[in-house]
Amino acid sequence: MSRVSVVWAMVLVLASACVAQQTPSKKRLAILNFEYGTVQSSVAAIFGSNQDVGKGISDLLVQKLVEDGKYSVIERNALDKVLTEQNFSNSDRADATTAAKIGRVLGVDAVVLGSITQFGRDDKNTTVGGAGFGSLTGKFGIGGAQKRDAKAAVAVTARMVDTSTGEILAAVTGTGESKRSGTSLVGAGGNGGSGGGAYDMTSKNFGDTILGEAVHQAVNSMAEQLDTKTGAVPTHKVEVSGLVADVTGTTLILNVGSKAGVKVGDMLEISRPVKTIKDPSTGKVLKTISAKIGDAAVTEVDEQSATATFKGADTAKVGDMVKNPQ
Repeated sequence: MSRVSVVWAMVLVLASACVAQQTPSKKRLAILNFEYGTVQSSVAAIFGSNQDVGKGISDLLVQKLVEDGKYSVIERNALDKVLTEQNFSNSDRADATTAAKIGRVLGVDAVVLGSITQFGRDDKNTTVGGAGFGSLTGKFGIGGAQKRDAKAAVAVTARMVDTSTGEILAAVTGTGESKRSGTSLVGAGGNGGSGGGAYDMTSKNFGDTILGEAVHQAVNSMAEQLDTKTGAVPTHKVEVSGLVADVTGTTLILNVGSKAGVKVGDMLEISRPVKTIKDPSTGKVLKTISAKIGDAAVTEVDEQSATATFKGADTAKVGDMVKNPQ
């Protein structure tokens, strides 16, 4: 066996291993920030100022789904970049059709969007012993001590949308409730206040609070239900269409990368135009006929480009076409 054949065989083995490691059965998801307009006044009352709890719920859901391992969830930076570039308003993002469009740009199979329908407390204050003024203070009244039972309640709903059709594939609801005596929702200790600072809802500090416990229960319930819906999510084949940008021996640089759905281990077809058919009356190109000259195994990928190892009967050239195998 020639040295070239040995190298190509090694490339094929490595490519196959990469494909196996990537668990292609995992469906790709994007999680949009949850809408929280109906609970905004409650949020401001709890935290002392308006906080983006919709982003917090989204971050927690991403974290939980990644831990569960049933889906491949797109990174927050990639999602934020697309939202900025496409200039979608918050109200637009709550629409299933728009969510599907965002998902197509990201190259995911489905998008999850949702709403926070309950986010707050239901406390009962009672005075124990004496007439006192326990109901007016957070600690002790004259002639009696106040017993404070705090309950945090959170409810969220989510829809999983097919990016090809805009169809709602699943609708789930997660609820959480936590009770404690002599404590506040988010403060430290029995009478601590939250202040006006921003809360990282993925932090342990928040998770240990009574409100954090209720939030985690609601998100975990929602994630568990979504995990059972993996079979409802169709896998959308990524259509790769690009060009060879550089050739060094058998190493090709392609002008398509992860943004176009290319992954390490992909086998792509390299072809070259051999005939162009034009409309005789207008001169408009009607069809370009191409011929396959070889295959390329992708070995490295970044957002805008990919590196591949070529094997074929001819030598690849800059400008050759790159596409999925037929």
